[in-house]
Amino acid sequence: MLVRDRTILMQHRAPWVHNGDTWGIPGGARDSHETPTEAALREAHEEIGISTKLVDPIEIYSDKHDSWSYDTVISKAHKDLVAHEQNDESLQVEWVAFEDVVSKNLHPSFAKTWPILLARLEIIFI
Repeated sequence: MLVRDRTILMQHRAPWVHNGDTWGIPGGARDSHETPTEAALREAHEEIGISTKLVDPIEIYSDKHDSWSYDTVISKAHKDLVAHEQNDESLQVEWVAFEDVVSKNLHPSFAKTWPILLARLEIIFI
């Protein structure tokens, strides 16, 4: 999750992907040799074309399930970071103010986690 000036970078997912036509954050499956941070940076680069050198990972929030977890790497985005639709998994990317996130049609898993993440953001970035 890329954060800058009380906004997060959100991705409008293509209709054909799992839970398509919803808004969330770039991400995907972690390869067996990757840390959560390495996977998050790779996925963000693949999906929204960012320069990973302009990202400062701050904290990992782990949503644990029985045999797996969904890890969100909360990261500060440098002011010069530029993102765009890198492949056909994204319809659009947009910086969204914290308070406007819930107005989007959110990916179901992200919607469940957003209140927890927002609470962490309020502590980390305020």
